[in-house]
Amino acid sequence: MEKNIYTDLALEAREMNPAIDGVLEDEEKLDGLTVSRIEIKTNEAAEKLEKPMGHYVTLDAPGLVDRPLDLFARVSESLSKELGRLFAGLKEDATVLIVGLGNRGITSDSLGPKVAEQVFVTRHVTEYMPGALSSPARSVCAVAPGVLGITGIETMEIIRGITEHLKPDLILAIDSLASRRAARISTTIQLTDTGINPGSGVGNTRKGLNAESFGIPVFAVGVPLVVYATTISQDTISLIADETGLHQDEEKLRALAEKVSEEHLGAMVVTPKDVDQIVQDMSRVLADGINMALFEQNYEEVRMLVT
Repeated sequence: MEKNIYTDLALEAREMNPAIDGVLEDEEKLDGLTVSRIEIKTNEAAEKLEKPMGHYVTLDAPGLVDRPLDLFARVSESLSKELGRLFAGLKEDATVLIVGLGNRGITSDSLGPKVAEQVFVTRHVTEYMPGALSSPARSVCAVAPGVLGITGIETMEIIRGITEHLKPDLILAIDSLASRRAARISTTIQLTDTGINPGSGVGNTRKGLNAESFGIPVFAVGVPLVVYATTISQDTISLIADETGLHQDEEKLRALAEKVSEEHLGAMVVTPKDVDQIVQDMSRVLADGINMALFEQNYEEVRMLVT
């Protein structure tokens, strides 16, 4: 990928490398949002895109910046449908562990814990009150393990201990992501069946939370909430070149902007000033979509029981 351009989004990695073979993709336009599906099929493509082989689904809804309630609902419904496709074959009485990754004390990193607080947890119901629901429902539990700097324990160690005891059929991790475009902050959701590396978006990679490490399917959902300062400066140079037609100097200016950013800003990540409202909105969108996907026909009954 382009030098010093980092992104957690497979869609953006593909945009920067459109000619790479070994990638299948399709796009669906819906009311107010676009659903892009990418499958990385070869090791070579995975290496060049810097993403593991697997499926990546991106929901893009630029109108979310205006906070329309009807669009929030449509995005949640689309998220539910896409998760349902990824969950194909999951038993009606399966045990699902929701993991909210991130630091509650840092707003732009608190998406995971906030979603974990809002999913419908039912393990206590299915275990201790099996007759409370009219039909079998999935046993869902949720945890927000915190971060190493606060707990002193690696996130993967906590999750491994929980999974060894609960033996879930599936893990769904939620985390904040990094994008290469500021416009995608709060307007984009990525789903993947490849799991996740906590902290990778800010260069603080931990052990992978994935099927290879845990021996069960691991899915991940995330929303871009930060962007690197260097990518903003480089995008600004590109926009100036587009407006002025001075493309002959674009690469020189991009290199200069990159040098200035590295010398004076370092690996700075930035986030919008209204990130607290963004996290509140998007955590609800994600939780609604996850709840609908996990409980399907039991959704309303479970909602009335646990909320």
